[in-house]
Amino acid sequence: MAEICRANRYGWAMADVQPFPALHYNLATVGSLAPVTAPPYDVIDPAQRADLLQRSPFNVVEIDLPEAAGEDSDPYMHAGETIEEWTLSGVLTQDRAPTVWGLTQDYTAPDGSRHTRNGILARVRVTDYGPGRIRPHERTQPGPKQDRLDLTRATRYNLSPIFSLTGRDAWSHVAGSTESEPWAEVTDDEQTTHRLWPIDDPAVHAAVAGELAEAELLIADGHHRYETALAYMAEIPGEGAHCFTLMALTGLDDPGLTVFPTHRLLSGMADSPDLRDHLDRGVREAFEVTETDRDGIDPGTEQGIGCFGFADGGTGRCYRLRLKDPERLDRLMSGRSEAYRTLDAAILEKVVLDEVLGMTERDVEAKRGIGYAKTIDDALAKLDDGSAQAAFILRATPIEQVRAVAAAGETMPPKSTYFFPKLLSGMAFNPLS
Repeated sequence: MAEICRANRYGWAMADVQPFPALHYNLATVGSLAPVTAPPYDVIDPAQRADLLQRSPFNVVEIDLPEAAGEDSDPYMHAGETIEEWTLSGVLTQDRAPTVWGLTQDYTAPDGSRHTRNGILARVRVTDYGPGRIRPHERTQPGPKQDRLDLTRATRYNLSPIFSLTGRDAWSHVAGSTESEPWAEVTDDEQTTHRLWPIDDPAVHAAVAGELAEAELLIADGHHRYETALAYMAEIPGEGAHCFTLMALTGLDDPGLTVFPTHRLLSGMADSPDLRDHLDRGVREAFEVTETDRDGIDPGTEQGIGCFGFADGGTGRCYRLRLKDPERLDRLMSGRSEAYRTLDAAILEKVVLDEVLGMTERDVEAKRGIGYAKTIDDALAKLDDGSAQAAFILRATPIEQVRAVAAAGETMPPKSTYFFPKLLSGMAFNPLS
């Protein structure tokens, strides 16, 4: 048996998508999903965690972002014990029949436009990254992977889904099952309305599995959790539930799929005028610089390679930047694909962070001197309050470029994309034993 899962891990060249016997909240006990669901664990700070637990002591953060119950308590053990306690007391309930779940998300995007994104919750066989299987698109860090692995060992559940994009869209096979009233509906703090339909029809399961059998999956959000699933599977011999992980699957052609930029903030220069001057000179040497105001800093409509907005917190001035010599990227990123060399996040990392400021990939991944903002207003506010000294405003990465970088076997710098909206934690849990 030990070789069965291993053979699947290295030998499958297709997506194995299956229904799963979900553990989920008992709505008769908790009332609705509104007080018990939460944003992804990695965007929750201590104040927000406390607020979520004020809404309900059964909020998913108690197990997905656990804290030690006492001085001698282990937070991960506490999470595992809490799941068992909630299941025995009827807060959580286990489905007898396996299901896939239809998911819709009605949302207002950061640019003000309205969309509906469709997805399917299912368990997917874990395989190594590779062509025809599953591809990452961003670099990961070791710290979050260890945290998620410790949590998985203690709970033996996937507590939140990985968001993946599929080259084939299976939504048509579940759409008919979402025409009735949803099992649950919740509107989150960002005013996204999430609706869920568990589907136990074997014909639907077979249709979804067949549609996605030859689809390559691209991880949009949840790289650390996927690599945790790989590590967890390697620890347990044989075939079984541990060979799968929970995913929300959305077609690359879904009309509600949108991607937005994540802007860069530079800090640590407040007491270093020489470093500020060095940054200013480096930017002017590498880019054509046009002064603008805050209303004109967004480079979103610019065409070409290496276009950014730049705000100097020291002077309060704003600029539009355009790379002077795109051909130098061939030298600076020799061996990289064209899709990677023309990626704005990669250009900024190499030309400014590395060449001008001397920051390494390790510095970027550890967030030493760099931070992120989801909106231009947020970025400029960080300059105003002094927590950052410079901001680079990026364009959104086209989904075609995300796909091309992944197809070349490369991974982007962290936070190269911002897929909105996020998936809620607490919708359904996937058992691993």
